[in-house]
Amino acid sequence: MNLNSTDYQRFSYQIIKWYKANPRELPWRNTKDPYKIWLSEIILQQTRVAQGLPYYYAFTEAYPTVMDLALAPEEEVLRLWQGLGYYSRARNLHFCAKMIWFDLGGKFPSTYTELLILKGVGSYTAAAISSFAFDEVKAVVDGNVFRVLARFFGIDTDIASGKGKKEFEALANQLIPKEEPATFNQAMMDFGARLCIPKNPSCTECPLQNSCFAFNKGLVKELPVKVNKTKVRERDIHYFVIKCGKQWVWNKRTAGDIWEGLHDFPQELTELAKKSDAIKDPIVTFPKKYRHILSHQKLNVQFSELQIPEKNHQYLAEWCENEGYLLVEEEKIDQLAKPKLIVNFLNDAQI
Repeated sequence: MNLNSTDYQRFSYQIIKWYKANPRELPWRNTKDPYKIWLSEIILQQTRVAQGLPYYYAFTEAYPTVMDLALAPEEEVLRLWQGLGYYSRARNLHFCAKMIWFDLGGKFPSTYTELLILKGVGSYTAAAISSFAFDEVKAVVDGNVFRVLARFFGIDTDIASGKGKKEFEALANQLIPKEEPATFNQAMMDFGARLCIPKNPSCTECPLQNSCFAFNKGLVKELPVKVNKTKVRERDIHYFVIKCGKQWVWNKRTAGDIWEGLHDFPQELTELAKKSDAIKDPIVTFPKKYRHILSHQKLNVQFSELQIPEKNHQYLAEWCENEGYLLVEEEKIDQLAKPKLIVNFLNDAQI
């Protein structure tokens, strides 16, 4: 599609006009506070707005300023994030808050380039914060924007490639009006999230329909093009829920783990099982099996219960110390930060 500057201006005008006529009230759109905008952007990475909104309210209530978040214990931050997934986001969030408070004197970076120094902040997030909080003329390019641009302009470059990312970013930065950078970015994101959606887009309601390359060529389903899809592997996991009186055995995931800092159950019982009189009751297998999908893995999970007689508590405590497990009082289990899989199991088992 051969377009000139007037065509670009028309596209931007129509997108902004649609956005202003179809506003969506979201709390982070009513503020210029970079902390709250940053918080919303991290929460919404790989998360739908409806799912992320309660977490945004919970975080802004618990930690209304970057100082509050910086001074919070990591365990509490992870506990508040519980159920949202992609826990590295929460760890990076906490790390950056401490960096901003302790190393940058509490002053939030204000430009796209400066924001990129923050851990977990890439080009999209940096552009979003700099434009929304500081009116920098920098276009955001996320999955929604890729989709709108690919369909409207008929771009078949692989969006997962380095070449594709550069091409789409260059185009978006040509389109963004200097007078309303934040509004344009919000409009593009909303347009892709609400109208130009991946499947069954609302083409009949689209104000860009007449000029849309994909619609007019019958290529809406084919665009955008994404060649390199993540390979997902299957894993089988067998958890052991070990109890002794009012204490449970828990495993805290270590550094470098996808669930780093979160708690689940042991998966190995070799040394414990060798002590024949440590286990008096048979293993009770919970009938329900769980299927849990992560970004790169599909987990097939089974839970079994072991009741350890209280007379063997000392042996169990020694085993936990040797294996690096934790003995936690039953009433304190709710305070532990846990993956959604474990939370679902506890809820189903009414534990």
